[in-house]
Amino acid sequence: MSASTPVRELARVHGSARLRGELRLPGDKSISHRALMLAALAVGESRIEDASDGADVRSTARIVEALGATVERVVDDGRSVTYRIVSPGADGLTEPDRILDCGNSGTSLRLICGILAGLPMTCVLDGDASLRRRPVARIIEPLRSMGALLHARRNDSLPPLTVVGHTPLRSIDIATSVPSAQVKSAILLAGLRADGRTTVREAVATRDHTERMLRARGVPVEREDAPDGRVAWTVQGGVSVHTVHERVPGDVSAAAFWLVAGAIHPDAELVLHDVGINPTRRAVIDILRSMGAEIEVRPHRDGPDDGVGEPIADLVVRSSELRATDLGPADVAAAIDEIPVLCLAATAARGTTVIRGAGELRHKESDRISGVATGLRAMGARIEIDGNDLHIEGGTALRGAATDSLDDHRLAMTFAVAGLVASGDTTIERPGSAAISYPGFFDDLERVRA
Repeated sequence: MSASTPVRELARVHGSARLRGELRLPGDKSISHRALMLAALAVGESRIEDASDGADVRSTARIVEALGATVERVVDDGRSVTYRIVSPGADGLTEPDRILDCGNSGTSLRLICGILAGLPMTCVLDGDASLRRRPVARIIEPLRSMGALLHARRNDSLPPLTVVGHTPLRSIDIATSVPSAQVKSAILLAGLRADGRTTVREAVATRDHTERMLRARGVPVEREDAPDGRVAWTVQGGVSVHTVHERVPGDVSAAAFWLVAGAIHPDAELVLHDVGINPTRRAVIDILRSMGAEIEVRPHRDGPDDGVGEPIADLVVRSSELRATDLGPADVAAAIDEIPVLCLAATAARGTTVIRGAGELRHKESDRISGVATGLRAMGARIEIDGNDLHIEGGTALRGAATDSLDDHRLAMTFAVAGLVASGDTTIERPGSAAISYPGFFDDLERVRA
C-alpha cells in the first residue's frame, strides 16, 4: 500500500521531493447543495453535471428525494456525479415519513430549513455527533419571525431541529448577526414563499451562489451596496423557480489545498482545471497572491459556461517565496473554509501572520482554531491563540508528526498537505473525513508526487 494512501483509521504521508501534475477537482460543494435544493423547488426535470459526490452533498440528495422528488445518479466517476432530478415543484413536495438525516452537513440543515419554513408540513432534521454541536439559533430566529415554528434542543441552540412550515410566510427586512452565507441563503429561500419582499442585510458580503443561481432560474434578486461596504439582497415572494441544466465548476475550496502545497513546496508546479473563481469565493487565491504566491489564473475564454453564471478558470501554481499577512474579520469571512490551510501557508511565510476575528471557525465540524493549531504545533509550527485570533510565526521547517483530523475534512487535508513538505512521516488520524468534501483526495495527493 502507498505511503500516503488512507487506511481505515490512519493515513501516513511522507515528504515529496517534487510536486507535479494536472488535477480536475470535485464539483463545488456549495453550488452542488444549492442546485439540488433549487431543482426540488422547480416543476419538471433539472440536470446537474459534475456535482460534488462528497458525503455532504449526498445527504442533500437524499433529503430532496425524501421530500418527493425523483433523484437519479446518471454518471458517477467516484468524485463527481451527474444528477437528473424530476420534481413536482414546491407545491407538490410531500411531508417525509422519517427524520431527514443531514449527516455531517451544516449546509444541508440550514438551507433546507429555509425551504421547509414555507411548506405546509412538519419535518425533523438531525445529523451525526458533529452536526449536533453546530449552532442553529441563528436560523431559528429569523425563520420564526417569518411565521414558521422551529424548535431545537438546549434552548433552541442545537440539532435535532423540528420545522413546522407556514404558508404564506411573512416577509422581513433583517440584518444578519454573523457573516454567514448559509443564514442569508436560508432567509432568501424562505422569502420565495413569503407574502412580499424579503431583504437580508450583511455587514460583510458573503458568497453569492444562491443569488446567482436564483437569477439563472428566473427569480429576480436585487442587490444594494452601501458606501460602508454593507450589502443588501432582496427577493420577491411568489416567484416560481424554473428548471435548468447546468454544470458545476471545480471547487475552489478543494483547489486551496493544492495552491498552498504548490506555493510552499520548494519544487512544485501544479495545474488545476476548471475551477470556479466566483468573486465572493476566490479570496484564498487573492490572499495567497498577496503573500507572494505565484498563481496564474487562466480564465476560460467563453466566460461563465456552467449555466449558473459562475466564472471558471484553470489555475497554475508554482513554488514561491511567501511573506506574512494580516487578515481581519472581513478577510476571514471571505475565506472561512480556507483558513486552516492558510494557517499552513503562514508557517512557510517570512514574518508573523495575524488572523483576527476567526471565531466562526469554532462552530464548524470541529473547533478549527484549536484543531489546526494543535496539529501544526505538533509538526513544529509556532502558533499562538489569543481568543479568536491566531498569530503564526513563519519560516518554520515542519517535521513529520502524529496529527488528528478530529473527523474534520479540512483539517485532514491540511495536515496531509503539511506532510508533503515536512521531514519524516506525518500521520493523520481519521483521514476518511476528507471524503465529506473531496472524494479521492488521497489519490490525488499520490498522483502529484513527481
